[in-house]
Amino acid sequence: MDENKELDQINNMPDYNNKATETDDTINREPNSLDFENRLDLSELQTSVAQIKEEMGKVIVGQKDMLDLLIASILTKGHALIEGVPGVAKTVTAKLLAKSLSVGFSRIQFTPDLMPSDILGTSVFNLKTSEFEFKKGPIFSNMILIDEINRAPAKTQAALFEVMEEQQITIDGNAFKLQAPFIVLATQNPVEQEGTYRLPEAQLDRFLFKINVDYPNLEDEIEILTRENSLKNHSKTDKITALLTGLQIVKYQDLVSKILVEKHLLKYIAELITATRSHPFLYLGASPRASIAILKSSKAFAAMSGRDFVTPEDIKRVAIPVLHHRVIVTPEREMEGMSSQQIINQIIESIEIPR
Repeated sequence: MDENKELDQINNMPDYNNKATETDDTINREPNSLDFENRLDLSELQTSVAQIKEEMGKVIVGQKDMLDLLIASILTKGHALIEGVPGVAKTVTAKLLAKSLSVGFSRIQFTPDLMPSDILGTSVFNLKTSEFEFKKGPIFSNMILIDEINRAPAKTQAALFEVMEEQQITIDGNAFKLQAPFIVLATQNPVEQEGTYRLPEAQLDRFLFKINVDYPNLEDEIEILTRENSLKNHSKTDKITALLTGLQIVKYQDLVSKILVEKHLLKYIAELITATRSHPFLYLGASPRASIAILKSSKAFAAMSGRDFVTPEDIKRVAIPVLHHRVIVTPEREMEGMSSQQIINQIIESIEIPR
């Protein structure tokens, strides 16, 4: 009887070998089934970005990079300079983007005779009260479109320095804060030289991105003509509806600022920037404001991709639009036809990507 009991106990004992195998299988399966959850809920932001792109796509053909960069500039409280030859929809794109947002909008056409007071505002004497009253200029809005920014002289350009950096205007010793969100979208024509003024480096540095707009390809050109032919007497902007309020934009801007950036990626950004300062082909390297711009804009692209953390690809994605207007190529290399974009690409390829 005792022997039978012992046999039953042995037969009823758990099979540890099989359990170990099951555990091993579970461990082997885990990496394939891991589903990392974001610390931040970015679903609403992603949906809004997709809706804006869809609205813009009703009128704008192609130019996906430009749209991505413009949306990223809004999400990071940054300003964008759009450069391209006449007729490539620079101004139309900025107007349509403003119409897709339920915020205040002002358009300022820069001309050689434009004065700083025409932008910022001026103090006017009120005969009834016998006091000076400040009349706000068109800069007091949420989204500002400056058309042909390089047509205004230096004193008018300088009027934008404070407002673009600090979102405030100081006139007659009084500081006027602008309401958030505040975004400047400026256009310029790189070909025409007569009646234009080169933007000061200090002002260029205040633009988060410089976006170069190229000619459309053949397929896009055909699509542009097809859509234009179907418009008849309707306006292009009639199809665009407002999707986001100012409060929503401010909420998304706060959300983007919380995107995670690892220390080794901060070092990667710093290495990219410092490399521009010692590169033999560059007369002027990028400033610390450029490294901050890469940091902020890479967060925006991470959020637009649905991630709450930045990757090296996000940094590489924004490096050229952030840097190429902030560095100056040496005269020798410029005469050889070398561009700042080519040099920045060389710098990106020369620095090891952190993993």
